[in-house]
Amino acid sequence: MSKNELDEALDLVDAELKKAGISRREAFKLAGLGTAAYLMGGSQNAEAATEAKASSNAKGKILIIGGGLAGISTAARLANALSNPDITIVEPNPKSVSYQPGSTLVASGIYTKADVDYDTKDFLPSGVTLLKDRAIDFNPESNKVALESGETLTYDFLIIAAGIALDFGAIKGLEEIGDAYTVGDASKILKVFGDSGITSVYNIDSSIAMWEQTQKFIKKAKDGQKVKGIFTDPNTAIKCGGAPKKVMYLTNARLNEANARANAELSFYTDSGKLFGVKEYADAIEKQFIARDMKWNFNHNLTSVNIAKKIATFDKHWQEKGAYDKDLEEYETITKHENIEVPFDLLHITPPQKAPDEIGKSAIGSAKGWVPVDKETLQHVKYKNIFSLGDIAAVPMGKTGGTVRKQYKVLVDNLVAVMEGKEPTAKFEGYTVCPLITDIGKVMLAEFNWTAKPTPSFPLDPTQERYIWWLLKVYLLKPMTQYGMLSGKA
Repeated sequence: MSKNELDEALDLVDAELKKAGISRREAFKLAGLGTAAYLMGGSQNAEAATEAKASSNAKGKILIIGGGLAGISTAARLANALSNPDITIVEPNPKSVSYQPGSTLVASGIYTKADVDYDTKDFLPSGVTLLKDRAIDFNPESNKVALESGETLTYDFLIIAAGIALDFGAIKGLEEIGDAYTVGDASKILKVFGDSGITSVYNIDSSIAMWEQTQKFIKKAKDGQKVKGIFTDPNTAIKCGGAPKKVMYLTNARLNEANARANAELSFYTDSGKLFGVKEYADAIEKQFIARDMKWNFNHNLTSVNIAKKIATFDKHWQEKGAYDKDLEEYETITKHENIEVPFDLLHITPPQKAPDEIGKSAIGSAKGWVPVDKETLQHVKYKNIFSLGDIAAVPMGKTGGTVRKQYKVLVDNLVAVMEGKEPTAKFEGYTVCPLITDIGKVMLAEFNWTAKPTPSFPLDPTQERYIWWLLKVYLLKPMTQYGMLSGKA
């Protein structure tokens, strides 16, 4: 983004905030973004964010597994907090630091790959060592990690920030893809999907292909064909739970631009029994779906795809009352299943997601496959010198970049405390934010925590779609991430 573009966006934000009776400074203070000083005074102050002064002389060898947003941000904040840091990051992908929230914008033709894809080395904190390698085995009893290269690393403190794996292989018909990654090699995804109309926003290169497939889908509708778009939500926890709905909203917007919406049916199939985990936002989304003639189907999990015939098969499941149990004096509950075949012209797949097997199935993983941590302190439930954050950590409702912005500060405070021989006292309260794109030029800023209630940072109705949140999403969140979080300051 150029200086002029950022300044223009800030001017627009200022105008919208003025309508609400608050200043930019007040707004970003409310949002906990006051340390990103360049956003207070404009792009000319991009270097004005104050450096955190080292406050601890604690020593210890810190090993971070994962060099994405969570790993790099945590390393940066630790480097600022410790007077003599010894920090190593293990990350196999030289492009691990992407702006992942931008993938939905890539898939709708608003961003390009260059807007979201960066070189990890460009954001590596000073003094931090980066090893281009993969951790494949963990021995927490001896504080050792084995690497794919054959090297074994020792540590005093371990941070797991490796993100998640996209389990495409769990869907029949997509077994060839196996596990994939958001910023990893997309060759298998693109080969299997081909020109079939099957897409997924969960890989950056696949997002590019989605925009190509979406344009073909729109052209068919514009040419008078009746077309059907299907958007799925799986039976696992996922990164950015709003993404499957965002791409559906944006497809709807692009169809409207082309005056082709009348020829397209758009349907959302989710394994869940609700449209969002927070009732207030779920109710708002339902109204938005109805207004846009977008349909939804609860309790449908995508199990297979016939690429040649363009048919998606869902496991439709529901519960019925069974026999009466005289001992318990209650009726049994029986889960019923039915296979539902749905033809499609455009199919967006949100794949099942999990921790990478080498971590989830290791000694530091759990029966569910995630890294088990205390949800407040982010300290491992068994190994007190291990911490985890981001998508891979076993915390409820916490797989967004906005969540990481709160988590990494808590983790650093607690890790430094442990390094100093103290008990961790900082607490993560479950804050999550989802800028839910509902149209081109409109976003509903869904903020909430473990109370499952809206927790808005701004004195505005959080269930309303607003242009100001579009400006925040499209123009400001990326530089906030680049100059704020990745430097350990925001």
